[in-house]
Formats: sequence, structure tokens, C-alpha cells
Amino acid sequence: MSGSKAKRMTSPNGAKFKTMRRVKLKKASEMIQDKIKKIYKAKVARIEKVSSNSHLIEIDLPFEIDIKAGQFISIYCKGLTLRRPFSVYSHFGNKIGILFKERGAGTKYIKSLKPNDIIDIIGPLGNGFNIKNKKALLVGAGIGAAPMAFLKSELDKKGIENLFVCGFLNKNEIPDCINIDKIYTDDGSYGEEGSVLNYSDELINTYKPEIIYTCGPYIVLKTIAETAQQYGLEVQVAMEKIMACGIGVCRGCVIDIKKNGEIVNATVCKDGPVFLGSEVVWQ
Repeated sequence: MSGSKAKRMTSPNGAKFKTMRRVKLKKASEMIQDKIKKIYKAKVARIEKVSSNSHLIEIDLPFEIDIKAGQFISIYCKGLTLRRPFSVYSHFGNKIGILFKERGAGTKYIKSLKPNDIIDIIGPLGNGFNIKNKKALLVGAGIGAAPMAFLKSELDKKGIENLFVCGFLNKNEIPDCINIDKIYTDDGSYGEEGSVLNYSDELINTYKPEIIYTCGPYIVLKTIAETAQQYGLEVQVAMEKIMACGIGVCRGCVIDIKKNGEIVNATVCKDGPVFLGSEVVWQ
């Protein structure tokens, strides 16, 4: 009898184990909810296809909020446990816009939304770009063009000189909602032929920026950061990373950065997503 009881107590399927698990999950949920102070019920204003593989969704919030370029929002997708994070593409009063590609169940759900649908969002989250009054070069790649477009609008409002360049695989992937100063396509179907990375030295030497801001795939951020360092330029990178909680609790988006001569962990969702390129430990 005692042996059978002990087995029930220690079995992964036992009642005690299930109770302990529920308690832990409840505590974790309460901790996350305590950290989240910006949950909103918002309304879909419009959604439309803006390139062969990307969509724009505009969302009406119940009131105006302050958002910085480089920050993101997290959207609850019906039927899924984890929210999906999206960089903010535009912000006017209580209206925000995001660009996204359909990549899985979460973005498939968002693509299915219709005007006036109600969605649950958290935001703004993370730390955005630290805008400085310096001649700026903005480098985007792929869907990384979204936060750069928002940043460009903020720089323009402040009267800060800037050049916004962006790379895409081909002309069909260029969102028709974004005004870009110079475009590069890998196949040469629009603008300059080749990766935007192939032109980084030329851009720096001809445009002579005082600071660089960038967002895109890891290889783009790494290459731009290393190139900027060669020229002694400050570069701010908006990191892309798979996230779970979006607020630094689960630590599923940790990267290594250099702080005070030591290598330490930092979460992309909370400590970032924007970091100095010089402090990231690039792999």
C-alpha cells in the first residue's frame, strides 16, 4: 500500500505532481501579468497586401500611446499559447501599423483578420532607437524595412538629415507602402543589383554619415556593425530574435553583449531589441 502510494506521489502523472505544476504555472502567469502594464483591446482598421509576401495591418488603439521607433508590440493569436511580436512600422495618434510576412500559424491568423475585428495587444515593448542629431544612414533588409521606415519618419520630423537604403531579394518583395531612398535587389530586378551589404563601404564613403541605424537578418546587422566599426561610426542595431513572453521573464531570446569589460546576457525583448553594434558579441 505504501509503495503504491509513493508511486502515485512521484509519478509525472500523479495528482501531487499535477497540483505542483498548476501552482508553478499560476505563479509564472501572475508574475508575467504583474510585469505587463500595457494590455489593450484594439480594433483592426484595415489590412492589405503590400508586396508578394507581406501585408500591412493598421490597428486603432482605445487611446493614444507613446511609441519609439524600434519598439514592438505583441499580439495574441487565437488558439495559440504564445503571442507574436511585431516591430512598429507607423504610428499616428492612436493608430499603429505593422508589416508582416505569413510565416506560420500566428501570422496566418493575423492575415485572416478583418476590419473592426477586436485583437488583444501588449505594447509598446522593449527599447527603441536612441535618436541623435547626427547625419544618419538607415540600412534595412527585408521585413527589417518596417522599423527603419518608422525611424525615418521620426528623423524627418526632427529635421535630421538621413538616407534610407534597403535590400530585398527581388522587386516583388518591395512593400509599396514604404518610401525608400535607395533600393537594392539581389537579382537586379529593381534598383542596384546585389545585396545591400555589397554597397556598405560605398555608402559610407559617398554619403559620409555620422551614425548608422539598421534592422534586418543577423548577417546584415553583423556586417553593418563590423563595417561601421572600421570607420569609427556608432551603429545601433535592432535585433531580430524568436521570442516567447516578450517581457524578459522566460529569457528565451538571450544574446551575449559586452558591458564594463565583461560578457553578460541580455534579452532582446526587454534589454533590446535595439543595441549598440559595438556591444553585441557577434557569432
